[in-house]
Amino acid sequence: MECQERTEIPKLMEISKIVQESKGNKSFFFKHKLDCKPGQFIMVWLPNVDEKPMAVSYTNKDEFAFTSQAVGKFTNTLDKLKKGDKLGIRGPYGNSFSIKRDACVVGGGVGMASVSTLIDKLKNPVIINGARDKEHLIYLKRYKGKNLIAVTDNGSYGKKGFTTDALKESLKNNNIKIVYTCGPEIMMKKVLELCNKHNVECEASLERIMKCSYGICGACMINDKLVCIDGPIFNSQQLNKLSEFGKYARLKTGRKVTLEEYHSWKG
Repeated sequence: MECQERTEIPKLMEISKIVQESKGNKSFFFKHKLDCKPGQFIMVWLPNVDEKPMAVSYTNKDEFAFTSQAVGKFTNTLDKLKKGDKLGIRGPYGNSFSIKRDACVVGGGVGMASVSTLIDKLKNPVIINGARDKEHLIYLKRYKGKNLIAVTDNGSYGKKGFTTDALKESLKNNNIKIVYTCGPEIMMKKVLELCNKHNVECEASLERIMKCSYGICGACMINDKLVCIDGPIFNSQQLNKLSEFGKYARLKTGRKVTLEEYHSWKG
């Protein structure tokens, strides 16, 4: 576990720019330096609404951003904000992805936000970007000209099928030594299984409810791990020991439920 500064009080920051990435997905930019490693997250506070973890999806020397998908009360309220509005930001928190050669990155939906700054650091990785349809694919312009494989469930853009179908082909046709992934947990579970089959390393960014972000509340537990401090990045060895991975998550009450119930409650 990496040592990190505990920044527990949100700092109000003004939104400098908003980019519509795709249908229902926006990136919120801030003119502020953030010392953040690929895969780390921040806590975003909407006064009188809630506070949620968000992956840092863009970063440079004097600017950072997170990308949000409008699916519930918090994110739909975010979706209505304008340039000049303010949000409370604290972090970054959590561990980070490793940076290795001969890599493949698999992102599903808004999960691409968690691997985007990693892609920026890697040397010519295979990028598999999947969504239900063309309207929901994010970062297509951002990664234009790179080794990008776009996949849609309905075939409206790129290859028809699932990210795991594209990964199967890539593992056969490329000298891939590590796969990084973020997206629906069912997808990531299948990515891990493919990596195990091909004896390839895997690192996944997990998502859970987080209330504190520094290991106090225990809301983000998966087996005996806390996603906020032991993760959000877990490697193959860790994932293979997590019996709840791809099966269970916890509600705000702490009750363990199936992933299906968890996501229906969140929505």
